[in-house]
Amino acid sequence: MIQDHTHGRFDAIAVVDFGGQYAHLIATKVRRQHVRADILQPEDPIERFAGYKGVILSGSPALSSHDEDSAYQKGIYALDVPILGLCFGHQEMAKHYGGEVIHGGREWGHANLHIMREHPLFEGLDEVEQVWMSHFDSVSALGPDFEELAYSELGEGEGEHRYAAIGSDKLKRYGFQFHAEVDDTRHGEQMLRNYVINICGCEPSWTMERFVEEQLVAIREQVGERSVFLLASGGVDSTVAAKLFAQALPPDRLMLLHVDNGLMRKNESEKVLALLRAQGLGENLHFIDATDDFLNALGDEVEPEAKRKSIGETFIAVFDQEARRLGAENHLLGQGTIYPDTIESGGTKRAHTIKTHHNRIPLVEEMIAAGRVVEPLAELYKVEVRELGETLGLPRTGLWRHPFPGPGLGVRLLCSEGKEAPDVDAIQTQAAPIALKHNLTATVMPVRSVGVKADVRSYERPVMLSGALPFKELLEASGELLKQVEGLNRCVWNVGSKEAPTLRPKRATMTRERLNILREADAAVMHTLRMNDLYDSIWQCPIVLVPVAVDAQEQELCVVRPVLSERAMTAVAAELPETVLMELRETVLAIKGIGALGLDLTSKPPGTIEWE
Repeated sequence: MIQDHTHGRFDAIAVVDFGGQYAHLIATKVRRQHVRADILQPEDPIERFAGYKGVILSGSPALSSHDEDSAYQKGIYALDVPILGLCFGHQEMAKHYGGEVIHGGREWGHANLHIMREHPLFEGLDEVEQVWMSHFDSVSALGPDFEELAYSELGEGEGEHRYAAIGSDKLKRYGFQFHAEVDDTRHGEQMLRNYVINICGCEPSWTMERFVEEQLVAIREQVGERSVFLLASGGVDSTVAAKLFAQALPPDRLMLLHVDNGLMRKNESEKVLALLRAQGLGENLHFIDATDDFLNALGDEVEPEAKRKSIGETFIAVFDQEARRLGAENHLLGQGTIYPDTIESGGTKRAHTIKTHHNRIPLVEEMIAAGRVVEPLAELYKVEVRELGETLGLPRTGLWRHPFPGPGLGVRLLCSEGKEAPDVDAIQTQAAPIALKHNLTATVMPVRSVGVKADVRSYERPVMLSGALPFKELLEASGELLKQVEGLNRCVWNVGSKEAPTLRPKRATMTRERLNILREADAAVMHTLRMNDLYDSIWQCPIVLVPVAVDAQEQELCVVRPVLSERAMTAVAAELPETVLMELRETVLAIKGIGALGLDLTSKPPGTIEWE
């Protein structure tokens, strides 16, 4: 992105990145209003903020407004432009202007926002709006120049945690405890638009076509007279990146490599190669089957972060080997990295590592520092990548495929040492009465899954619910469990069975046999979704094989994870018709090695979309 905002043709908003999971999403949502947005760091000199028409303060996983004087550029509060604080930014603003922040009143997931009066920030909205919360600290009192603009249900009446939105029209300072930038705040984009257009007075004139122009220039400037070697998985991100590189560089200076890592879907590599060739990208397209390299590297590893790093390091080893073989060892590494890959890997100064993406392992970071990596999509989210692909002329069928993670089935085939989990009984004791209140039986699993709570990684237990309830009531029970029971970050429904299963820990590693079982289950679920016209309405549907024995044959639990999302930073569980669930159960349980089917009910947060 061009950084000379003060001399450009566009109004601009500065987004101060305190390291929250959603900092760049704020910038993305501003750009969707056709207004330029730049990411600034909290310690940037105050001169860096000159020329912006507004400043937004992001959330933060690493800082607390409650028990420390957070170190950042406080001179921004003297700027004569409107400032909007979100989550941590909201708390910091309240504190700076004489308010109080306490450690308590935690909320995550959906909440109802009660708007107390008409205000330009809430123009066009209802009196009660659905918003998305993810916080441990809360504003408990306001300074003299501020008023309460809205409260969440947690703080109705005179409760101490009532300040969900605050503002001072005199100072042009505003704060939202909730995340207006995420898609699960139903009209959050309208709220940000109201701030950017109504409060800051920005002229909407920023476009994706302009982004393409800038990126073509940026690629040519970074690459210079060198060439690019792109790892092309065939997914949306790498395909759009390949198309962008192909427009920026002559054909003889772009080489593509597709690696079958043995962790692909059924017949995936054949489809990928056909897709890339159909897009005119086959001239310098190369292929290698490196299944043995990846499985040997993974060995008996069971820990999610270690698995991800092993997969990422093997990708680079294979890349280097093939680069030498093809005479491309001096080429720059091209990657279709998008922003969630970076932020979830802890790739900004204050971001907490949720999970290390294969394109953000230390080896790749060293290559980036040495100027050997080109990533033209690194500030975009999936929806923006798709918009970019449409601008570049790619067909919708390729752009709207379900996202598939770079480590592939490596993060969907869970592994375990098979040891007993001593904390399960204590968590079970907490969960059981809550489930029973909903006429359900809770069974805490002797495995862990990755989650995210208040922008911080969690590695905690999933719980399975057994019993017959409508989907909405299952979600209510799931939400209650995940909010009230410590040590849980994921909730699964036992599809088609009222009886609670016995889930025994099972030693299981990354083997060809288990991968083939998962491949068959994935293919069966995708076929069922397509046959029932559900594939396009679901954003993503990971299929997970969980290393717990559910019967005497040591067959495992398979979990279906259909979600609705737009940028992967938040997600909600998608409802599937009962007839489809029963069809899935019959089809999946017919696969040898699978003895039970679960439906993941978890939103993000507190559970990530992938289980690892």
